[in-house]
Amino acid sequence: MLLRVRVALPDRPGSLAQVTKVLGVAGADITQVTVLDRGAGMAVDDITVFCPESTPRQALLKSLQSVQDVTVEGIWTTREAPGTYPELEILKYITTAGDRALTTLVDSLPVLFSADWAATTAEHRVVYASWRAPQELTIPEPTPPRPTAMTLEGGLHVIHAPLPPLALSLLLARSEGPAFHRIEVHRLTRILEIFLSLPATERSVARQLRK
Repeated sequence: MLLRVRVALPDRPGSLAQVTKVLGVAGADITQVTVLDRGAGMAVDDITVFCPESTPRQALLKSLQSVQDVTVEGIWTTREAPGTYPELEILKYITTAGDRALTTLVDSLPVLFSADWAATTAEHRVVYASWRAPQELTIPEPTPPRPTAMTLEGGLHVIHAPLPPLALSLLLARSEGPAFHRIEVHRLTRILEIFLSLPATERSVARQLRK
């Protein structure tokens, strides 16, 4: 079981070592640590771990909560393989995907961001959604001028992003774990900027809109 653990901890020597020691004792194999934020004496880290199916998340949570001054912001499943740069592979594939450029992007985003589903919408209707998206989508209004993280009623965490050249908007959603961090919003923004600059993009959108 591959899990993502997000913790806020004091930005001082030894703090992260305490966290990794507790995770190791709990049976988690740490594969990657990503620093999301540092400032005002605190840091926010995403830690990717392989954990036996027999180890409940609640046990990990309880162990981490025993570390002084550490706040657990979330523990959730991820499909993003550690130590790789999957967005580069996806963008490379999209350049040759032709009419499937848009659908390839939408299907890939949940994996890239340890999320549940993604969807593109136009004029209050779904243009294309990844396989785990619900049948009925709540589309926040209005569409923000730039990619924005928010938490909807019911606790669903989303990034709502405009795709202005295509008259579309995009939703990326996560039902478990913490709200999307500003670094994740920035990462998605850069991916969308590159996607919108690709020659195949307009063709793939036109195909979806004709359906």
